[in-house]
Amino acid sequence: MSGVRAHNPELTALGLTLPGFVERGETIASLPSLSLLTLAALTPDAHEVTYHEVADIRELDSPPDCDLAAISTYSAQAKEAYELAGRYRAASVPVVMGGLHVTAVPDEAGEHCDAVVVGEGEPVWGDVVCHAAAGRLRPVYRSTGRFDLADAPVPRYDLLDPDRYNRLTIQTARGCPWRCEFCASSILLTPRYQTKPADRVAAELDAIGRIWHRAFVELADDNSFVNARRSRELVATIGEAGVRWFTETDVSIAEDVELLGAMRDAGCAEVLIGLESPTVSGLDGLELNRNWKLRQLDHYREAITTIQEHGIAVNACFVLGLDGDDAGVFDAVARFVDDVGPFDVQITVLTPFPGTPLYRRLIAEHRVIEPGAWEKCTLFDVNHRPAQMTVAELEHGLVELGRHLYSDAAAARRRSAFKAQWRVGRARERTASPTESAA
Repeated sequence: MSGVRAHNPELTALGLTLPGFVERGETIASLPSLSLLTLAALTPDAHEVTYHEVADIRELDSPPDCDLAAISTYSAQAKEAYELAGRYRAASVPVVMGGLHVTAVPDEAGEHCDAVVVGEGEPVWGDVVCHAAAGRLRPVYRSTGRFDLADAPVPRYDLLDPDRYNRLTIQTARGCPWRCEFCASSILLTPRYQTKPADRVAAELDAIGRIWHRAFVELADDNSFVNARRSRELVATIGEAGVRWFTETDVSIAEDVELLGAMRDAGCAEVLIGLESPTVSGLDGLELNRNWKLRQLDHYREAITTIQEHGIAVNACFVLGLDGDDAGVFDAVARFVDDVGPFDVQITVLTPFPGTPLYRRLIAEHRVIEPGAWEKCTLFDVNHRPAQMTVAELEHGLVELGRHLYSDAAAARRRSAFKAQWRVGRARERTASPTESAA
C-alpha cells in the first residue's frame, strides 16, 4: 500500500497540489517496498513469490491470487490495508501484516489479519512461512530486535517491473542515535543503530545494476553517515557501482570536506537533512537524547553552503507546528530558505505517528484531535492542537508558506544559488590543486 495523499480536501483545494508539497510524497509512494522484497528473499525456494503495488484499493477489482498474503503499509493507508486484508480473508486466504504501523498498534492490526509481525521481520519470517504452510499461523510473531545486517539477504529486485521504477532503494544502516520525539522510522523496529557491511551493500547494488543500467538509488537509512569511520568505505562502495544516489543525513557531514568530495565523486546527487526549525525555541527539547540539533543551529547556514559548494544539493526539511514555535515560524522559515538557498526544501506539519513518544505525549495531554485517525498521518494534515497557535493558523501558514517556497520564482532562485555555490567550490578546488595551479 503506497498511495500517500493529503486527507483534508479543503487543504488540497487551498494549495496542497503545489508541486513542492507533493513531490517528495510522490517519490516516497513510488518506491518499492524494501521490506517485502527482503522477506521475499528469505522465503524458501519451494514457495512461489510475487510482488504487487496497491496504490488505491478502490481501483483493485480483485486481489492478486495467492495462498498467503503479506501486506505492508504506511500509517496513512492502514485502514485501506485492513480493508484489503478483509477481502483476502473473505476468500479464505490468510493474511500477515507487519512494519512500523503494525509494530506500533499490533492489537489493532491483529483484528484485521491472521498474524502480525512486531519488530524486525527478518528473524521471524521463516517461522511465518513454515507455520502458514502447515496451516497453523500464530497470531503474533515478535522479533527480539537483534537481527544482524551482516546476515541481510539481497532483496528480490527481480520481482519488480523494470519499466515501472526509476528509483530503487537499499538499506545500508538501521536506526538513528538522535531519537527525535516525532520520528516514526526504524528506531521503532530496533533498539540499536547498526550498519550493513560494505560487501552486502555491494551485492545489492550489483543486483540492481543487472536489471537497471542507469539506476538512481535512494538509501533507505534514517541517517547514513553517523558512523564516521565507516562512511568512507560506504561511499567508495557506492562509487564503484556507478549509480546516482540520494540519502538522508544530518548537518555533521559538512565538517568533513574530504567525505563531501568523495560523495560527489561517487555520484551523490542530493542529501535530505532534517533541520526541523530555524529557531532556538523550536529545536529545544525536540530530541530525547542530547539536544544535538539545537547545538547545530548556529551552523545550519554554513553547513548548507559547504555541502552545496561540493556539488551536492541539499533538501532542507522543516516541521511546522512544533511546541516551541508560534505563528512567526512561517516567516522565519521563509527568511532562512530565501537567505541560505538550499536547492530543495520540504515543509510538513508535526504529525503524531502511532508508536512515537510524540503520540504518547500528545495523547496524555489530550491534544490529539482524532486518536486513531491514521489517514491523517500524511505529514500535511493537522491532527493535533499546536501549543502556540491554532489549528487554523497552522493549516493556513502551511499553505501560504508553500505558495511562497514553491513558486516558480523561488525555486529558480534556489537553483541559481546552488549553482553559484558550486561554482565557488569548484574554483576553490582548482586553486587548491597543486597540479592545476602549476598548469
